[in-house]
Amino acid sequence: MLYAICFMNNVSIKKIQEGVFLDKKILVRADFNVALEDGKIKEKFKLEACKKTIDHLSAQSGSKVALISHLGRPEGKKNPEFSLEQIKDELEIILERKIVFVNDCVGSEVSKALDALNVGEIILLENVRFYEGEEKNDVEFSKKLAENFDVYINDAFSVCHRNQASVTGITAHIESYAGLRLQEEIKNLNRVIHEPESPATAIIGGAKIETKLPLINNFEKAYSHILVGGKIANEAIDQKLAFSPKVILPFDFAKDRFDIGPKTIRRFKEIIAQSKVIVWNGPMGKFEEQPYDIGTREILDAIVESDAFTLIGGGESVQVLEENNLMNKISFVSTGGGAMLEYLSGNQMPGIEALRMKKE
Repeated sequence: MLYAICFMNNVSIKKIQEGVFLDKKILVRADFNVALEDGKIKEKFKLEACKKTIDHLSAQSGSKVALISHLGRPEGKKNPEFSLEQIKDELEIILERKIVFVNDCVGSEVSKALDALNVGEIILLENVRFYEGEEKNDVEFSKKLAENFDVYINDAFSVCHRNQASVTGITAHIESYAGLRLQEEIKNLNRVIHEPESPATAIIGGAKIETKLPLINNFEKAYSHILVGGKIANEAIDQKLAFSPKVILPFDFAKDRFDIGPKTIRRFKEIIAQSKVIVWNGPMGKFEEQPYDIGTREILDAIVESDAFTLIGGGESVQVLEENNLMNKISFVSTGGGAMLEYLSGNQMPGIEALRMKKE
């Protein structure tokens, strides 16, 4: 079994199904931190992730729901470039409900919007990172986030590795639950952690070796193979890092080592075809430039064709899936990038810890 200091048992956290939310004012922490280009959304996956939770809450008579999220890094200052109003129209289409945008996330404007909300409507609050108190996990700001609501629901796994006001601080001041999407994340990540069906294969790529080494080391304990590509493979080779025989580094490359080579691709695909569990995080090369996308696309094709339970996470990996319309070909796609790495590495997840049921 993988080292699992904080891998959560679903029984130990308060779940949305256990709550009664009739006539309640509910704040849902979602993750709408999406890539925008000329005001247009480049990815819809994160917007879609909270729909099950919203549908569940909307079925409760008299409940009023507000969504809160961050977007980008506005550094505690209001900045139109990072306003969540930009996602309002697309979110209405995805959630199939009228969205009322509020130009703040705390205070009287939020209270007024809740009082005026009609049946079937949902509130979208302004970027929570417009306040310095969010990233500082300020106690007073946490209280302000909670004061207009009866219930808080965390449905944003991708920020659960952050100790911030809208993730952890707020839970000290309001009844708090895990949303349906957050529960799905925990369930599926636990599936690939706790005694995964053998042979199990992890495919690790991307750029920052310091963030991936704990993940590789943890997978070495229970997985049959760890296939490593991308810039982290180049760094591992250059630094002459020592791994167990389970870790397979590329043995040939494209030009300038911008991608794994054909022999490595062939070997990786053979291993993938024999696997019963596959976890993938990070591209195999400089996939945004042709022809250095070949390794990533070949590996993705092999994963899609596999009969294994497949789990993929990380912004770049999900981007490749979306670009190739393959999201529905994967058993589970995680919303988490850094959060998924932290969870699979066995590290503490403050956002999940905050939802643990307190012992009486």
